[in-house]
Amino acid sequence: MLGPGRLVLVVGPSGAGKDTLIDGVRQGCAGDSTVAFPRRVITRPASAFEDHDTLNRDAFDRAITAGTFALWWEAHGNRYGIPLAIEDDIRAGRTVVCNVSRTIVDAVRGRYANVAVVLITAPQRILKVRLTSRERGSDGNLRRRIARSTELGRSCRHDFVIRNVGPRAVGIRRLLSLIRGPAASCMAAADGAAEAGGTRCRGAAAASSGAQAACWRTATCD
Repeated sequence: MLGPGRLVLVVGPSGAGKDTLIDGVRQGCAGDSTVAFPRRVITRPASAFEDHDTLNRDAFDRAITAGTFALWWEAHGNRYGIPLAIEDDIRAGRTVVCNVSRTIVDAVRGRYANVAVVLITAPQRILKVRLTSRERGSDGNLRRRIARSTELGRSCRHDFVIRNVGPRAVGIRRLLSLIRGPAASCMAAADGAAEAGGTRCRGAAAASSGAQAACWRTATCD
């Protein structure tokens, strides 16, 4: 499997605030060459709510055939891709942060040596308000997308959860601590519990190699 760098997959329902938190973390990592934030390629125009590169469907299909993407998937009538250049970052030992679909998580875990999956979530009432406010037609049926948020929490094999319902800065700080690494996440647990009243670290479990520990943490951003 490809390493030694770390691939952080950020997943969650539409309206949970994934792009908002990632954008804040990107700003917090400005000047840090050890963390990479690849631009997604999507078959829909960019908007004020989502900054990405755009290809039409035919061009995207040609890019797949040419091996342009390390990861790609289809959701809500659009196709999404992560450039192959992330594999150079992984080989160089960098941490790569990507907003992806839960549907590719298992396949990614089978290809990359160090994968951490962060689920960003929020109550359905908050998701509804956020999705309604952005009024993006390509989001598809609003009711179905909100209903899928419950299924996502059950079916996605995630390592960390951030309940993104509080101030933006709190969610960004939680995600940043996870991106900095499992050790930083464990060290931050005590501070997080005092501040948010809901952060816990369930300890460290030795990885299959016996050399790496994984911290399982739920961060509640209230």
